[in-house]
Amino acid sequence: MSAPRIGLDIGGTKIDAVVLGDGDALLARHRRPVERGADGVIASACAAVDAVTADAGVRVADAAGVGIGIPGAVRGGVVEHALNLGVERLALADVLRDRWGVPVVVENDVNVAALGAWHLQREQGASIAYLNVGTGLAAGLILDGRLWRGGRGAAGEIGYISIDPAGPVGADGLPGGLETYASGSGIALQWGRDGEGAVEVLSAARAGDESAQRIRAGLMTGVATAVRVLVLTLDVDRVMLGGGLTGLQHELVDGACSVIRGWEAASPFLASLDMGARIVLAPHGEPIAAIGAAHVEEIRG
Repeated sequence: MSAPRIGLDIGGTKIDAVVLGDGDALLARHRRPVERGADGVIASACAAVDAVTADAGVRVADAAGVGIGIPGAVRGGVVEHALNLGVERLALADVLRDRWGVPVVVENDVNVAALGAWHLQREQGASIAYLNVGTGLAAGLILDGRLWRGGRGAAGEIGYISIDPAGPVGADGLPGGLETYASGSGIALQWGRDGEGAVEVLSAARAGDESAQRIRAGLMTGVATAVRVLVLTLDVDRVMLGGGLTGLQHELVDGACSVIRGWEAASPFLASLDMGARIVLAPHGEPIAAIGAAHVEEIRG
């Protein structure tokens, strides 16, 4: 048996940890809440690794390495501006490498989710965009089997693309951004009612509220436009939808595909790209980001 791989997906509220064996066999999985602040993140990561390795019957010292996905800007193993974790700056890779004595690689959470999506698709060599439709909107990109970050790590930050200069102003102060239309935070911002978010808006839309229906239509247009941007700029083979709003399942896919079909009816070129057929939903319940984290050193770009 080859050395196991350990992957951690550190989110704003929880850690999802896995140990992978030969052939990506899932030897163990452990989930636990995450503590805020630099010390809390470190303590939570160590506790998660202790638990998941014990469940798998392996030692962290025997692992090929530990990969970690975490929100925020990540460069050289240093995490910055992970605001939902209360972390301004943390040299996470160095701290945990010293603690565990094995290689530790840290990457942005959407990027590791893209790696996991690529592995789960089993189309090695294909290109895939993992479109995270959650609290925010961003894509992780695997091009020809390599993680693509871009010149300054901003590749995939398509939530900042404006599709309507007269549209609603987002949290970044700019009007008509994709993230304002197609994310949980953007939907709540448009709705403007304290304590209510995407769940309440979509429920109101189903009940016939016209304002909520407009926001829902904007969500579908936003997701369709994100797919269009990814296909037209990168021609990826698959766009996998993940994140909290994919709880809508086929309602989200069908809504986005309906928008795409309208474009295709007007443009033979867009019709030739078969964009709707490239959309897939992330497998429900799979630890996609943790699996990707376990492989982050293997196919880094």
